[in-house]
Amino acid sequence: MGQAFGCVKVPESTVAIRESWGKFDNVLDPGCHFVPWCSGKSIAGFVNLRLQQLVVSCETNTKDNVSVTVVAAIQYRALDNKPYAAFYQLSNPKEQIKSYAYDAICARIQKLILDDVFEKTNEIVKDVKEEFKETMSMYGYEIVQILIVNIELDEHFERAMNESIAEKWKAESKHQNELAIARQRRAIADDLRDSIEAFSKNLPGISSSDFMEMVLATRYLDDTKEIAAQSKSVSISLGAGALKMVVKNE
Repeated sequence: MGQAFGCVKVPESTVAIRESWGKFDNVLDPGCHFVPWCSGKSIAGFVNLRLQQLVVSCETNTKDNVSVTVVAAIQYRALDNKPYAAFYQLSNPKEQIKSYAYDAICARIQKLILDDVFEKTNEIVKDVKEEFKETMSMYGYEIVQILIVNIELDEHFERAMNESIAEKWKAESKHQNELAIARQRRAIADDLRDSIEAFSKNLPGISSSDFMEMVLATRYLDDTKEIAAQSKSVSISLGAGALKMVVKNE
């Protein structure tokens, strides 16, 4: 209704593009304006000056041929001193900015191995933003910020990588257990050797083999005591130089 009477209201943070007989005439700032259509004046459209954001998902391969999907958020806005370019230079600013971002990000991912993609996200963002700065300024837009919000690996590669990490972890855990057992055995052997040496000094008439038999018999009886605590019937036979144990569970 307002335009029918030649009155146009331009919202805040927006400018209007006025044309005269189909050609650019002027940029109208926020507020109410008289646009006499009868004299060939008309509003061709509006340019939003607010900060806007779009998300681009870049699917490509790294230098070491790993399929990745890089998800980036692009924050942009039209330059208030170049509304003509922002309106006339790009037919679909959002989709064209997304296309530029896709190509620029993919080009850098393809030059990096997978580890560097994760480690150099700041460098990727910086390079892409610098390239955007000059290109998009020509079209009346400014790239305010680029944020890489996610890096997704190919499902099959990620599963294979997780399995590989799990196998390495299991192997490392087994190795550490083996080392711990070896250290324990060395400690027991060292302690037994020291005990034999001390015992031999205190009782010169006892040989090392006699001492070992006594140690084994003592340990045997300790084990018997532990088993007896869990069994109802235990019989022990003493033979010539040997012990025999029979455990009966009733």
